Amino acid sequence: MLRAGIVGLPNVGKSTLFNALVANAKAQAANFPFCTIEPNVGVVAVPDERLQVLSNISTSEQIVPTRIEFVDIAGLVKGASKGEGLGNQFLANIREVDAIVHVVRCFENDDIIHVSGSIDPLRDIETIDLELGLADLDQIERRILRTRKQARSSKDAQFELDILEKIAAVLNEGKAARQVELSEEEIAFVKHLGLLTRKPIIYGANVSEDDLATGNQWVEKVRELAAEQDAQVVVISAQVESELVELPEEERGDFLEALGVTEGGLQSLIRATYDLLGLRTFLTTGPKETRAWTIRSGMKAPQAAGAIHTDFERGFIRAETVAYRDLVDTGSMSAAKEKGLVRSEGKDYVVREGDVMLFRFNV
Repeated sequence: MLRAGIVGLPNVGKSTLFNALVANAKAQAANFPFCTIEPNVGVVAVPDERLQVLSNISTSEQIVPTRIEFVDIAGLVKGASKGEGLGNQFLANIREVDAIVHVVRCFENDDIIHVSGSIDPLRDIETIDLELGLADLDQIERRILRTRKQARSSKDAQFELDILEKIAAVLNEGKAARQVELSEEEIAFVKHLGLLTRKPIIYGANVSEDDLATGNQWVEKVRELAAEQDAQVVVISAQVESELVELPEEERGDFLEALGVTEGGLQSLIRATYDLLGLRTFLTTGPKETRAWTIRSGMKAPQAAGAIHTDFERGFIRAETVAYRDLVDTGSMSAAKEKGLVRSEGKDYVVREGDVMLFRFNV
C-alpha cells in the first residue's frame, strides 16, 4: 500500500489537515474500506469515478478502490535530529513512507502563533530540511564506520562504501541525498537505509479560504523552490477541508465551486502523489467485484498480474486488455470484443493508465 507521511512545524495546520482528510474520506466513501490504525494513521480510499461506471456494466457485487495511507508525523522542531521533541520517533515513521507531504504555513492568523514568530515558508522548509539532512548524515556516517572494516575483504562492502561516501559528501554541503545521481544498482544498495532526504517531496501550501483558488505571495515562493527540487506543490486549505467534512456530500461540489476550485485537498494530494511517484492504475471488473490496482509506470503485464497475486505473475500466459473508454463506449466486454477492441497482450506489454484487464495464467 502507498504510504505518505505528513510533516511540518507545529501550528502549520498539519494535524488539522490530516484529521480533515481522513474524516472527509470516510464520509465520502462510507462503503469503501477505511480504518484508522492508530490516532495518527489513516487508510483512505482513492476516489475513482471509473469504478462505479464499470461496476454498473458488470453488475458487480462490490467495489474495491485502491488505497493510500496517510501518516501524521508529530510536529518537528529544531534539533529533532538530535532527539529534540519526539526526535527519533518521528524519524522512524518517516523512513517507512513512500513520499513526504511537507505542510507549510502560507496564511496569516493572529490567533495561531507561529513557532518562529512570523510567516516564512522558505525558512520553515529550510528548518525541516536541515533536520532531515542531519539525521541522514548521522546514519550514513555510522554506516560508513561499519562498512569500512568490511570493505577490506568484500567487494560488495567496498561498492557500498563508495556510495555512502558519495552521499555523505553531498549531505555535508547541506544538500539532499536525492541530489546524488545513483544507478539502479547503487540505489538497491542503499534503499534499506530509508534515507529521509531521498524521499520524494510534495509541498502542501496551507492557505486561508480566500487564497485557495489563487494562492498568494508565499505560495509563489514555495513553487519556485519546488521547481528547483523537482518537487510537487499542492495548494490546500485545512480550514476548507474541515468545513467540507461538515457538509452533506451533495453540497460539497457547490461549496468548492464557490471558492473557485474543482476538487478537495484529498483528491489534489493523491493526484500529486501518483504523479510524483510515477504511479498508474489498472482496473479489473466482473460480477464479483470491480477493483482498482496501483502499479508503477512502465510495469509490464506479468508484473501487474503480480500486484493481484504472485501466482498470477509466475503462471502468466496473457492478459485480455481493453481501454476503459472503449469498454464504456461499447457498453460491455462482449460488445468490445465484437468490435475488436479487446486485445490479447503478452509478457512484453507495458500496462497503460486505465487498462481494464483479465489475466490468463497457469496455476
